[in-house]
Amino acid sequence: MSTFRRSTKPARVSWRKDNLLKFYSTNNRAVRHTLDEAVMRGLAPDGGLYMPEHLNPLPAGWLDGLRGEPCWRIGEVLFRHLLGDDIPERDLHHILSDAVNFDAPLVAMGENRYILELFHGPTLAFKDFGARTMARMLARLNSGSGSPLTVLTATSGDTGAAVADGFYGVDGIRAVILYPSGRVSPLQERQFATLGGNIQAIEVDGSFDDCQRLVKEAFLDAGLNRKLRLTSANSINIARLLPQMIYYVRAWLQLPESSAPPVFVVPSGNFGNLTAGLIARKLGLPVKRFIAATNRNRTVPEYLETGEYRARASVQTISNAMDVGDPSNFSRMCELLPDAQAMRQVIFGADYTDDDTRRAIRTVYSDHGYIMDPHTAVGWLALERYREQEGAEEPGIVLSTAHPAKFIEVMDEILPGVVEIPENLKRALDRPKKTVKIPADYGAFSGVLFGMQP
Repeated sequence: MSTFRRSTKPARVSWRKDNLLKFYSTNNRAVRHTLDEAVMRGLAPDGGLYMPEHLNPLPAGWLDGLRGEPCWRIGEVLFRHLLGDDIPERDLHHILSDAVNFDAPLVAMGENRYILELFHGPTLAFKDFGARTMARMLARLNSGSGSPLTVLTATSGDTGAAVADGFYGVDGIRAVILYPSGRVSPLQERQFATLGGNIQAIEVDGSFDDCQRLVKEAFLDAGLNRKLRLTSANSINIARLLPQMIYYVRAWLQLPESSAPPVFVVPSGNFGNLTAGLIARKLGLPVKRFIAATNRNRTVPEYLETGEYRARASVQTISNAMDVGDPSNFSRMCELLPDAQAMRQVIFGADYTDDDTRRAIRTVYSDHGYIMDPHTAVGWLALERYREQEGAEEPGIVLSTAHPAKFIEVMDEILPGVVEIPENLKRALDRPKKTVKIPADYGAFSGVLFGMQP
């Protein structure tokens, strides 16, 4: 299903050519900035996340002209419709054709069930869509500034690799990547903690939530911001989030043309992935429902059950990229679906243990010969539960967020000797770590940052 077919029909879109689209803060709708300002800031001055001030649907039938188009072309259409001329057409083409030069194939699993493989980019994870696009957007904005831009990001695994790949060797930009010690897989760690150069890896004695807290505190530190030009590479940055719309549309376009609107199953941690799907839906993508699939870090499924949002310390699991107890993008979800009742109409929640996940990996391999990583397995389980409870028959698309080899230690315990490690991951294993280790304390983190040259 991954073969591109050049359509003979042009995409029917209308570009917005009036005023520049503004982005408001989820903490205060009166705080508004342009796209360039939002991307460069990362986080709004009041600590909120940026959201587009409007999300106008594309014209009816707009998908017809995109069937068979590659991911970068889909991105061009989405960005031009949403952003108008905020990014000049030539620049936008260069950014997306270079950043999203790989596919997201849809794999049929029988009984109207599909796997959307999002691990065909250079770091073998879905984060390549957002991180590579954002890196090129920031490089464009920072060109000729004369002073370096410092990109801060917290990672629970795949974000670090994608950000490091996107920014490595880019003039005028340095990336600082915080990650929880012992809570990312060794292969994930080697992808970003061995590069050096303009990539600084910081190993934090704590959880992903601690890393995320340190990044947010840095943005609110006036003294640090006077010394360094800071932005974020997490999905709190709108430039990381918006490109993730692309693969939802690409998935829909690979379904048979007579298909009903699908259910998208999203393995979720910080909930940027699902938020991007909600935005794509607002722009006109046919979606029956989303399924938020989590491990034991069940903050959002619990909210859907009780109507109460209860942040908590994250719990370590074998699906480590979803080990988030207080997802940042929940505030954006609430902008799109303002209360629990509205959210329940669109999102179905389900959560699973590590034992559930292991059984699913073995069962799917036995029944279908398909190898799922732990995160995808959580999504597969959630789709099965949804179908049982709702009696649903529409297409179910599980987002497969990473190549199983990135979790080789876990996979070898579940399916001994089955998963092969790609050559680029093998090379990463041979490189020595280049990290700074700190406690989960802002004083220690700010000390590292203040020691950097402005």
